[in-house]
Amino acid sequence: MSAIRGAFSLRVATWETSARADADRVLTTLEYTLAPPLRILIRLQEGPCAATELADAVGMEQCACSHQLHLSRNLGLVTGERRGRSVIYTLYDNHVAELLEQALYHVEHLRLGLRDTPAATAP
Repeated sequence: MSAIRGAFSLRVATWETSARADADRVLTTLEYTLAPPLRILIRLQEGPCAATELADAVGMEQCACSHQLHLSRNLGLVTGERRGRSVIYTLYDNHVAELLEQALYHVEHLRLGLRDTPAATAP
């Protein structure tokens, strides 16, 4: 009986280690993929910012920041308004701020190994 219990404990421990490793891989991929645009969006939550100041604020090269801003504009996440020689960027609207908050909440839950389960729907 103890051999069966030992084998079961080993399987559970292996599964838990594998699940943790999978979660770590997903989290790393999310952070790598989403980090540049998230840093920009987080900064823009504080208020409007010129593209050059934004690049400095998020620690990116100007060309990389401009590329991310271009992608974010095409996705409807930010807007840009030309003022003289500068373009001032802002979040598109409050929905983007809410999406950002949810994304950060999700990443933190992944980091902590937590999971929100959807509420059951009534038939």
